[in-house]
Amino acid sequence: MTKTRVTAEEALAFHLEPTPGKFEVTATVPMTTQRDLSLAYSPGVAVPCEAIAANPETAYDYTNKGNLVAVISNGTAVLGLGNLGALASKPVMEGKAVLFKRFADVNSIDIELDTEDTDAFINAVKLMGPTFGGINLEDIKAPECFIIEQRLKEEMDIPVFHDDQHGTAVICAAGLINALHLSGKKIEDVRIVLNGAGAAGIACLELLKAMGARHQNCIMCDTKGVIYQGRAEGMNQWKSGHAVATEARTLEEAMKGADVFLGVSVKGAVTEDMIASMAEDPVIFAMANPDPEITPEEAHAVRADAIVATGRSDYPNQVNNVLGFPYLFRGALDIHARAINDEMKIACAHALAALAREDVPDEVALAYGKNLSFGRDYIIPTPFDPRLIHRVPPAVAKAGMNTGAARRPIIDMEAYELSLKTRMDPTASILRGINARARANQARMIFAEGDDARVLRAAVMYQRSGLGKALVVGRKEDVKEKLEQAGMPDAVREIEIVNAANTTHLDTYKDFLYSRLNRGGFDAQDIHRLAARDRHVFSALMLAHGHGDGLVTGATRKSAHIMDRINHVFDADVKSGAAGITAILHKGRIVFIADTLVQEWPDEVDLANIAERAATVARNMGLEPRVAFVSFSTFGYPVSERATKMADAAKVLDARGVTFEYEGEMTVDVAMNATVQASYPFSRLTGPANILVVPARHSASISVKLMQEMAGATVIGPILAGVDRSIQICSTGATANDILNMAVLAACKVG
Repeated sequence: MTKTRVTAEEALAFHLEPTPGKFEVTATVPMTTQRDLSLAYSPGVAVPCEAIAANPETAYDYTNKGNLVAVISNGTAVLGLGNLGALASKPVMEGKAVLFKRFADVNSIDIELDTEDTDAFINAVKLMGPTFGGINLEDIKAPECFIIEQRLKEEMDIPVFHDDQHGTAVICAAGLINALHLSGKKIEDVRIVLNGAGAAGIACLELLKAMGARHQNCIMCDTKGVIYQGRAEGMNQWKSGHAVATEARTLEEAMKGADVFLGVSVKGAVTEDMIASMAEDPVIFAMANPDPEITPEEAHAVRADAIVATGRSDYPNQVNNVLGFPYLFRGALDIHARAINDEMKIACAHALAALAREDVPDEVALAYGKNLSFGRDYIIPTPFDPRLIHRVPPAVAKAGMNTGAARRPIIDMEAYELSLKTRMDPTASILRGINARARANQARMIFAEGDDARVLRAAVMYQRSGLGKALVVGRKEDVKEKLEQAGMPDAVREIEIVNAANTTHLDTYKDFLYSRLNRGGFDAQDIHRLAARDRHVFSALMLAHGHGDGLVTGATRKSAHIMDRINHVFDADVKSGAAGITAILHKGRIVFIADTLVQEWPDEVDLANIAERAATVARNMGLEPRVAFVSFSTFGYPVSERATKMADAAKVLDARGVTFEYEGEMTVDVAMNATVQASYPFSRLTGPANILVVPARHSASISVKLMQEMAGATVIGPILAGVDRSIQICSTGATANDILNMAVLAACKVG
């Protein structure tokens, strides 16, 4: 698997742009008129205040408490970096907050408390109880984390969950359920050795014991060796609870004959000899980050029968906390839980384990670039499995209801599961799938405008993200200088810089270009100027001759100029049926608008061609096309010559017998609003359209820009479709990230 390289400069830029930090707060109610403000604040706000005072439970109805979690830390154990303090932990806590939102649609606020005093920390969190539906503790060092969590659980009436402990424990338990299933062993019979007696290690062992593992069968080790009964050195009450009567004193001795090894310690803590001494079909969860106690390659070198998991995404079986905490809180919040108890954690583990045993959806296989099926290299679901959101929270909710943790039980579980399916933004999985396909394709991407700093940053990101090879058209000294100014001096050695002066193919390019243009008024001198001095033509010639797999351009010149130059090398005009398809992403929906690039005033045949091009793009992006030919009239009313061609375009598609849905002509609300659509039961569309074919290029441009500026929509494109090589043209106002997105589309050959 190609590994992603993240540099310090890129990481800082990501957190700085477009605005500092990783999230913002937006209003969910109208805030436009004086009446809106009167309802949101005084005097209208007094009514829910009085209702909550009379019945505190209604806070879940009239405020955001029921979907709000606090991510709280004092920064005493930040990632693997140690005690960085409260302020330096804020980027991590912001990151955790956006993971809650991304994976389970849980709103989350990060809170950094500047104290190492346990009582002060506990009091501060406790006093915030009315605000939140749950508390996620993070990056607090042991043993204080145990004391803090235990007391807050006792003193608060909302879930308090220390993810560093229990998140790892839940995913570890899920993986172990399946590992033991594959090896034909039972949890109550296996011998378990755990190395690393910190927060996560202790929580792992406690959860496994709650699931049936026998105390005497579990040996815990720390830096001083086995934690045995009678040991005095380096002990505390939490370690003492797991001390056993054993002759073993070292990790090496404890590992002999063990069925399961759990590591939450340090790189290299386990040797090949230790693995060799384990029982048949050993289970090895080497979860130290960033480097495991022993790598899967090292373990399999001595034990082909081993089932191995790590904490890393570049190995199979990643023990990743993001599989747990978002869904645990989602289920707990939805029953207005008083706590997250062991039964809820165990239910989460069993739901994850069951999911891994099922057939994996095609979209997951597409996202990971390989087929996944239950077995030794797939015992834990992947974090991007779309079924997680509607499979795990219901299991958690049921366990909470069965154990009395629910304030408001869910009556209709089927409706609840359906509501969970609709919570998530479908555009995220589409974009993730495209990125995964690009990574699998490893395309050599030509970046035509190497004199632009944005293009250079995009090219470097393309290569460092493991997407493929970046070929930059430009002069080496100029590229080097601009990369140094951008804070990426090392990158000049990573990318390949190409130009007419250093290629051996220029004569071949000129011969090809002359054969295309000699009857169009171009002489040999014109051809030389185009091939040797125009970067857009030179880049297109590279692509035409297979010296790159895709081309991205447009950041420095208007699209009309770019299209003119590309047409010197390729057939990318109206006559050849080319079209520009722009994707608009807004509030969880993705809609394509066409044609935004090539055809100024298409007739009905052109419009039908555009619809087919757009349908191809939609399918390449994982969507089933539903095309609407839109106008200012709907199904013949009002009558207009300009609207008639939109209806005629549908008739052209009738004759072609295409395999996607289409209808028209119609207004945009009829095309996209299911309620309005219901007034036209004869319409051939089975749901809201996701492709809008518009009457002319100017209406397409106006629509896209209006959505971008007024609604804040994300715009990708125009995506050039209908050309026999993969070319994408970005806008002159594109950011480095926009250019990278176009490169990803080009790598996937979308269009």
